[in-house]
Amino acid sequence: MEDAVSTSPQEIYAFLLRGLNRAAPEQFEDRWDWLIAAHVAVQPQYSLHWRVHWKMLRYALALRDYRKAAGQLLRLVLVPLGHAFGRLPAGNTGRADVNAFQPVAVSERTQAFVSAARESAKKLQ
Repeated sequence: MEDAVSTSPQEIYAFLLRGLNRAAPEQFEDRWDWLIAAHVAVQPQYSLHWRVHWKMLRYALALRDYRKAAGQLLRLVLVPLGHAFGRLPAGNTGRADVNAFQPVAVSERTQAFVSAARESAKKLQ
């Protein structure tokens, strides 16, 4: 999913969070899709990876979905370990309903969100 032109992970992350913030509050799955795309896009960047899990935790708590919140707490603990040991499962959505250690094929929707974010970041260069 990498483009030949390097794009800033911070710009990609910012674009995806703007998408999250523009989604209507009742569009729960759309909002999760923006967070998933942010997770997939910035997973190799420690601080952004941790921040996206923090956002997922806050969103799960806002929805009062305590199972998802517990899954995000676990992932917040695992992020430093995953980066320290180089064990980051590519394409993993970061959601609590997916094994935290399992690589996942990136969905077309997530790919489209990440591609749009990269295109936006390229325009800023």
